[in-house]
Amino acid sequence: MSDFNRKVEETSARVNKSVADAAERIEKETADFVAYLNNEVVPAVRQHSTKALRVAAEKMKQLADYLDQAQAQRK
Repeated sequence: MSDFNRKVEETSARVNKSVADAAERIEKETADFVAYLNNEVVPAVRQHSTKALRVAAEKMKQLADYLDQAQAQRK
């Protein structure tokens, strides 16, 4: 019976070590991923968002100019 208990303890220790190693790696990968998001993705999104807003603003200006011209032609 003690041989069985020893094998269970050894197996349990191996599983615990594997889980601990996996948890440690997940924590590191998560930290790296968050850093990547903050350093690369967020600035790119902000840059492209402002560019999109500028393009939209230009298109709205063109539409307003067109509406002004159409209204002037009707008079």
